[in-house]
Amino acid sequence: MKEPTVSVSEPCGIVVVDKPAGVTSHDVVNIMRRTYGTRRVGHAGTLDPMATGVLIVLVGRAVKVSEHIMSGKKRYSATLRLGVETDTEDITGTVVAEYKEKLPSFDEVQDACRAFLGEYMQTPPMYSALKRGGQKLVDLARRGVEVERTPRPVYIYSISAECTERPDEYKIDVFCSSGTYVRTLCADIGRRLGCGGCMSSLRRTGVGSFDVSDAKTLDEIASDPAAALLPTEAAFTSLPRVSVSPDAERKIRNGVAVWVESSEVSIDRSNTTLSNNDNNGGSGELVCLYNEAGAFFALGEIKRDKIKLKKLIIL
Repeated sequence: MKEPTVSVSEPCGIVVVDKPAGVTSHDVVNIMRRTYGTRRVGHAGTLDPMATGVLIVLVGRAVKVSEHIMSGKKRYSATLRLGVETDTEDITGTVVAEYKEKLPSFDEVQDACRAFLGEYMQTPPMYSALKRGGQKLVDLARRGVEVERTPRPVYIYSISAECTERPDEYKIDVFCSSGTYVRTLCADIGRRLGCGGCMSSLRRTGVGSFDVSDAKTLDEIASDPAAALLPTEAAFTSLPRVSVSPDAERKIRNGVAVWVESSEVSIDRSNTTLSNNDNNGGSGELVCLYNEAGAFFALGEIKRDKIKLKKLIIL
């Protein structure tokens, strides 16, 4: 497919938005389109309207790295409400069951949370953007149709619970793999405790290398759009930096792999924090490619002692 024509003046980069509650991720994308004067805007990972926090918005050519950002690990701060089950698994849904007995203790809640550490098979909720037969599950759910969903593996790297002012609510902090539904995790914890549960609030506090401290509100972005626009390579600061000669750059751009040990290639691993395959689906080692002038132009992959093109960013 032919690349769309891009104006040399088209903005390009990443905006880390602190999404407010009550707006959809698509609403934020539309706001960013008006802010930066381009239709070429997308986001890397939906947040439900009730959720707040880190929403990565990609502007211009940066949309090409969406899949790599979406595959990164996520951090969330959520509120688990015990004794209530809803059809959406969060507090916005219709209550389908209530527990009237004595609720579990804090120690029991902690133990239940810890039981989900590591890999567990999670069944995606009906109220989700996943598709079945070309239709979103959420659209089917709103019509009263429920379909069987296949459980899929997700990974919980860490999870902790702490008390709140309400005896039926606990704040839980979760560090998890991409594709984890935190509201489903809350519902699963409630089921494990035998009292049921749902999610009453959610804030995404991190996506990959981006932290909520990096995020800007919509008002802050509107007041200084240029300052809010980070370079595309900001998403990959923890990856090895590979500098290549003009000849090696030409080869890579044309799909020709080059030897890692070549004199035309220089690898800097000083900032590398990811394990070999953390961000690349178990294929090869993902790296950032820079040309002789020091400009980031592509994502590359090192495999079998050769570097090949993974995703061209700058034409």
